[in-house]
Amino acid sequence: MEKKILLDENEMPKHWYNILPDLPEPLPPPLDPETMEPIAPEKLLAIFPKGLLEQEMSTERYIKIPKEVLEIYKLWRPTPLVRAERLEEFLKTPAKIFYKFEGVSPPGSHKPNTAVAQAYYNAKEGIERLTTETGAGQWGSALSFATKLFDLKCRVYMVKASYYQKPYRRVLMELWDAEVIPSPSDVTESGKRILEKDPNNPGSLGIAISEAVEDAVKNENTNYSLGSVLNHVLLHQTIIGLETKKQLEAAEVKPDVMVGCVGGGSSFSGLIYPFVGEDGVEFIAVEPEACPTLTRGEYRYDHGDTAGLTPLLKMYTLGKDFIPPPIHAGGLRYHGDAPTLCLLVKHGIVKARAVSQVETFEAGKIFTQTEGIVPAPESTHAIKVTIDEALKAKESGEEKVIVFNLSGHGHFDLQAYQDFMEGKLT
Repeated sequence: MEKKILLDENEMPKHWYNILPDLPEPLPPPLDPETMEPIAPEKLLAIFPKGLLEQEMSTERYIKIPKEVLEIYKLWRPTPLVRAERLEEFLKTPAKIFYKFEGVSPPGSHKPNTAVAQAYYNAKEGIERLTTETGAGQWGSALSFATKLFDLKCRVYMVKASYYQKPYRRVLMELWDAEVIPSPSDVTESGKRILEKDPNNPGSLGIAISEAVEDAVKNENTNYSLGSVLNHVLLHQTIIGLETKKQLEAAEVKPDVMVGCVGGGSSFSGLIYPFVGEDGVEFIAVEPEACPTLTRGEYRYDHGDTAGLTPLLKMYTLGKDFIPPPIHAGGLRYHGDAPTLCLLVKHGIVKARAVSQVETFEAGKIFTQTEGIVPAPESTHAIKVTIDEALKAKESGEEKVIVFNLSGHGHFDLQAYQDFMEGKLT
């Protein structure tokens, strides 16, 4: 079997997969924060282009990828599916371990899969500027990259803890001409209110979303762009799973276990959604113990942001006011999760696990020393559980096939690894 399974660019999927028609029950609708009734789609036109709203509510199973988006995808897609043979040897496991490596994109993660699509649909409708939030900076850098390609302006509200932990992410965004602001900031009313209560607030994705949405609503020809959670975002990420399916078929293997890290749910859902419904596949969503949304949150309606500006979504949530500890996996510090993913967890189709920061970095170090790639702190959560599953297979003697999403590289996260090696991580 080939160690690296590659697809030709002509084999790249030409459609995204939409899970909405295949969910076990209809998705509860988003609620208007003013009326608490299902929100009218036209209200969302204040921050989203019509093309994305149509995708958000579409019941078509497959949605065509525009040729302009496909041409940009070809800068890095299809991405490789790699057999982690050296990791298998280190663990002495009979399991076959594969990882889908999304870190080969220009910004270094899976995020451009949706950033490019969102920039395209906004530019097509004449929008000139996008605002967004970012945690560790993967999403912010992806949108900065995409907006530059479509000649759009971009402002990124970066969670303050990550802004100072990961200065080179900011530099990367600024290289693509984005403006990066530490959140909470004094640029927006919602940011000012939070700073008045707590001048040393480390920030959260919920707060940064509030600032970005407020900015978009108040400024003409400006839209808001979201890096996870919503249906259209997860839709764009399914190119990961659709490619993986083709690659596994080429290798003549079927997955037994599929693993991914979860903050809002886009990279994990992008990997597994094309496989949901297949018999005998176990799906494991991995989150940090510092922000255990799926494992300890309540399944109920909640705002996606701290200020309560966004529609309420039915999801597992720790509450919109939850401020997670400033762990290095900044992309996983979100109080809620994608409603479609939450529905699958509710029905037991997806299982969730929470792991601690130190053990994920231990797993990341093992992966770096065996496979040679430094994984993003977010991706180390998936690696930790992949190792656990491979050791389980070792105990039982089962030759399981484990597939995980290596959602990004950790080249901008070396301070986190230094802290780990110096014993400074909590």
